[in-house]
Amino acid sequence: MSPIVITQLATGLSVLAGAVLVKSVLDQKPMAGGPFPRCPTCNGTGRVTCFCTRWSDGDVGCRRCSGSGRAACSNCGGTGTGTPLPVRITVQPPNRPF
Repeated sequence: MSPIVITQLATGLSVLAGAVLVKSVLDQKPMAGGPFPRCPTCNGTGRVTCFCTRWSDGDVGCRRCSGSGRAACSNCGGTGTGTPLPVRITVQPPNRPF
């Protein structure tokens, strides 16, 4: 084998070993915060039935759904996950006369 082939083989094996190592670490300890829960409105698909399917004429398709009858979920924005919103709560101490 030529030195170039050996170098490429060693590089490929090291990349593969690194990927296996990263995968094993992520399987044992998921990312901080854990995975986000599924959106309860669309059940994690990110798409919901469009309003145009409710029209009485039986046609399906509008600008919102591009004719598919399925539009992006308004609850999750089409991501399919319920992302937690950061909330800052401030509590004022009660005013007590001295």
